[in-house]
Amino acid sequence: MNQEDNFKEKFKQAIISTVKVISDDFQINSKNKNKINEENLNIKNIENIKDKKEFIKIRAETDSEALRRKFSDKTIFEKKMPTNQTCQSLYKLSEKIRYEMLGSKMLKGISSNFQNNYFNKLKNIDASKIKQKDDVNISDAFEIYMLDKFLEIKLEPDALKLLSFWEKELKESFDKHLSYLNKNLENQENYNSKFSEILENMEIFDNEDNEEKKETQEDNNQDNSGPNEDNQNNSDNSEEKKEDDSINEGMDGLDDVNEFRLDDQIISDENENQQSESVIQKKNLGVSDKEYKVFTTEFDEVAKAETLESPEEISKLRKNLDQQLTSFQDLITKLANKLQRQLLAKQNRAWEFDLEEGLLDSSKLPRIIIDPYNSLSFKKEKDLDFKDTVVTLLIDNSGSMRGRPITIAALCADILSRTLERCSVKVEILGFTTKNWKGGLSREEWNKSGKTKDPGRLNDLRHIIYKSADTHWRQSKKNLGLMLKEGLLKENIDGEAITWAFNRLKKRKEERKIMMVISDGAPVDDSTLSVNSGDFLEKHLKKIVKFIENKSDIEILAIGIGHDVSRYYQKAIKITDVQELGDVMIGQLSGLFENKKKLH
Repeated sequence: MNQEDNFKEKFKQAIISTVKVISDDFQINSKNKNKINEENLNIKNIENIKDKKEFIKIRAETDSEALRRKFSDKTIFEKKMPTNQTCQSLYKLSEKIRYEMLGSKMLKGISSNFQNNYFNKLKNIDASKIKQKDDVNISDAFEIYMLDKFLEIKLEPDALKLLSFWEKELKESFDKHLSYLNKNLENQENYNSKFSEILENMEIFDNEDNEEKKETQEDNNQDNSGPNEDNQNNSDNSEEKKEDDSINEGMDGLDDVNEFRLDDQIISDENENQQSESVIQKKNLGVSDKEYKVFTTEFDEVAKAETLESPEEISKLRKNLDQQLTSFQDLITKLANKLQRQLLAKQNRAWEFDLEEGLLDSSKLPRIIIDPYNSLSFKKEKDLDFKDTVVTLLIDNSGSMRGRPITIAALCADILSRTLERCSVKVEILGFTTKNWKGGLSREEWNKSGKTKDPGRLNDLRHIIYKSADTHWRQSKKNLGLMLKEGLLKENIDGEAITWAFNRLKKRKEERKIMMVISDGAPVDDSTLSVNSGDFLEKHLKKIVKFIENKSDIEILAIGIGHDVSRYYQKAIKITDVQELGDVMIGQLSGLFENKKKLH
């Protein structure tokens, strides 16, 4: 072992020992004292230390983790958690600052580590491209505000500029409570409770809460509405009718259906905004697929991408994606301009002339000067055929996508999101995988229950929201890099993922709804397929896709990366390279915008 390796190993052991010492007298975590090690402290990146800043960062991060173990009670923290998703991210930051404040008062060394690390972090902020409030994430502004008011970190000009966009709202809400919060730093329950109360009373989150309540109310109204005329449409083909009936048995009407019933257990995302990693709910509705079963949904989750990794790791992955984007810069510009021209051409204004009423047509005024007996001419803008549109990109996050396929998918999601938003087309980017290999907690539960025969889907689902339709690309761009994290990619259960994406899309108000599935082949989950029939997941996928294609107003198409997926989807394309994917996506989307969907 050379001198450098010897130093790094000693530094690693010193950090582990420091964390043990700092957190040693915290009774709630006493069971975990002997488990503090290199893995659960996430300090493997010590091997890649390049300069003093990274050295300081590791010391500060591990000090913070030790203080969390010492001063933060998880039960109290979760009990006081606000329901609003944005409030939750600010609430987490407030708790982090609380225990770091306590540590700073306890030891000067800890205080010095935090001061130096945050100073370096604020110094790296580049505010040159920030022009308006929408360019600034409130979480970033809130962190700067907290560092200024609690840890008294010196703010650099760029940090001050970033804070200025949200400073008024933050000061109005928090300044009057600073004295109370400082007095209760050691009383976590009072501190958390007050922060949760302040956040939920902030007016800037009212619109977000109202939108969630409005969607829930509309969903309830749809659930209680009467039969719809779509229920009267039947296929003349008896074989197709037989297969459709297996999906649609018990259906009162298409518009009454926002979710699929899966053996009386329903994947629902209505409550996903109530917690950062919400458990997928159960619910009884009208449409069933009797052949498809789910053993348990207890361990499933719908998670926002930013909750799955630390902000630092997400930023690092985004930089990696940006590096890949540089080699495709010419292609990106070409594709973006091509799609933008095609979409904007369909939105060009058109006029009707020589009307008796409307807007005065100034181009015809000279003829009145020539002949005063000529009447005035008016014009009126024609109604546009271009519909208000939303596009969902549903990306397979399975282990088989690792490497080039997932990079291609992430690149194109980034390109499309930016381009479509320029054309006033909203874009949602979703991913699907499982939480574990080999079944996870679901399989453990099945083993305990006596290994019942044909249990159905036997793994813990993880559905990921990289970008919601109402979030601007700038605010979600970092999340797309998370797709490049190998540990995230596990199994893929396509049928339930498409059901989930369909449910989200169904709630949207836009006239036109398009779902684009990017996958590399068949659904695969070893745990499920080992105890069910070999085509269990494939049959379910085919039925779900067939229902959407034939019985809904949502247009669905699929792109297979390196594999043909046409056996599952009527509209399916196979590609092998990013340039092909860009052209195919743009070609397919342009075709969809040109042609109206023919419904049964």
